[in-house]
Amino acid sequence: MADDQMAVRVRIMGRVQGVWFRGWTVDQARRLGLAGWVRNRHDGSVEALFVGAADRVDAMLALCREGPPAARVDTIEAEPAQGMVGTGFVQKPTV
Repeated sequence: MADDQMAVRVRIMGRVQGVWFRGWTVDQARRLGLAGWVRNRHDGSVEALFVGAADRVDAMLALCREGPPAARVDTIEAEPAQGMVGTGFVQKPTV
């Protein structure tokens, strides 16, 4: 991964399922030129991997703290994801 690139895996908790959070995340990540994925989890959270330029990943994390209009974000947990690369941003099935 290039020096200005980073990968972050996040868990977003709150009212984040059934409010178009995944679709909104795909739109925002693609707009920012990020790679990665987003999916619902059975515990009610949303999980995502954002890969790209550090400033754009930081911008995506800031967006996720608010989410789409119908969402209520209570907590975000973020951790570095080493060795992750990819192209494009997709929505994955629930786990």
